[in-house]
Amino acid sequence: MRVQLLGTGSADGWPNAFCDCASCRSATTLRSPTSALVDDRLLLDCGPETPRAALRHADGLRSVTHLLVTHDHPDHSAPMALLARTWAGRVEPLMVAGPASVIAAWSQWVGPDSPVVFAPVVPGEVLDAGGYVVRVLAANHEDGAVLYDVTDGAGTRVLYATDTGPLPAQTRTAATGAAYDLVLLEATLGDRRGPGAPTGVDHLDLDAFAAELRALREVGAVTEGTDVVAVHLSHHSPPDLARRLSRWGARVVDDGTELTPGPTSAPRRPAPRRTLVLGGARSGKSTTAERLLQAEPAVTYVATGPAPGADDAEWGERVRLHRDRRPAGWVTCETTAVAEVLRSAQQPVLVDCLGTWLTAVLDECGAWDEREGWRGRVDDRVDALVAAWHTTRTRTVAVGNEVGSGVVPATASGRLFRDELGRLSSRIAAASEQVLLVVAGREIDLSREDRP
Repeated sequence: MRVQLLGTGSADGWPNAFCDCASCRSATTLRSPTSALVDDRLLLDCGPETPRAALRHADGLRSVTHLLVTHDHPDHSAPMALLARTWAGRVEPLMVAGPASVIAAWSQWVGPDSPVVFAPVVPGEVLDAGGYVVRVLAANHEDGAVLYDVTDGAGTRVLYATDTGPLPAQTRTAATGAAYDLVLLEATLGDRRGPGAPTGVDHLDLDAFAAELRALREVGAVTEGTDVVAVHLSHHSPPDLARRLSRWGARVVDDGTELTPGPTSAPRRPAPRRTLVLGGARSGKSTTAERLLQAEPAVTYVATGPAPGADDAEWGERVRLHRDRRPAGWVTCETTAVAEVLRSAQQPVLVDCLGTWLTAVLDECGAWDEREGWRGRVDDRVDALVAAWHTTRTRTVAVGNEVGSGVVPATASGRLFRDELGRLSSRIAAASEQVLLVVAGREIDLSREDRP
């Protein structure tokens, strides 16, 4: 199967010619509304820019025999294409499939003797589209929108899921065990749009994209061999988009990209196994670390800070906010026995954070009052943690405090903590494939090799 992406943008494209937001002003790639051409024969959505995009990126639409439209909205459904086809003298049969509202709009653009056949569809139907098996799936979107699951004669299977909110339960059930070769999944409505921008639950923003990807992995629809490509893109911060997607096992490509899903597709670079995320207070380091694992079905969250007590309401509120933003499938483990957790882990682990862990270790080992042998006990604990970090077999992320960039602490305990944390961070960084520094919510990659 060959899938040509004729467009990867949202309804207004990206950048929007009328928009003055930072995203649109800094975007360097022009994206038309999303549509895809399968083997030059099967067209998924046809908006007003699709025919011209097919001339730019493919051999036009001359060989198309089946057109599948997801819903009756101008970016996906522009029936003027039928009139243009008639003017070109095309008399070969063409099937147009879509929800009833789509068929009502498109049928007005052909005469009674037209070779065009219209097929209104509803979720649950299965179509024979010229040798392709097309399963119609429900979308969580306005106007009775649908999604399409397409399988060719060789068994290559593609999910076209653009313009949808969180997938309905019936769609996830239908996709269970599908092990798609390619998933085209919406990632729209970035958080940097200006006032007056549309909002709603019938689209997937980046956080919802990660949650949906996690759900598809849980039911076996997305596997290690699935190529996940984000479409219906708009208003994201361009430097951040590819980076965030890559960490979830997904990617963003340009309009016109040709995809060849299946065993012959190009291998994807695996994510780094160990990542250290450093940052100052309120820099966004914990949020960044959580996003790295946001699309994982299950994560062990190791909270190393002290449990909230009744005498510290502010700390209790901090802990509550951290807990509330974790996905439901994450398991929280409140412990300082981090090395033991890493050695026995069977699923991804997030450690937050090394600073509170070290504080507890220094306290337990008697460092503050310099009890006899405290140095050896601290070194043993640190060595054990670093060794476990070295040998972990699961995806592991640790958060650390970046300290010591300002004045020298005025107290001996402050200087001790600063020095010990600096040494610990250096050792963990040396054993990590990826090191990120977070400043004002922005990431700087300090890794020894260039990673997206």
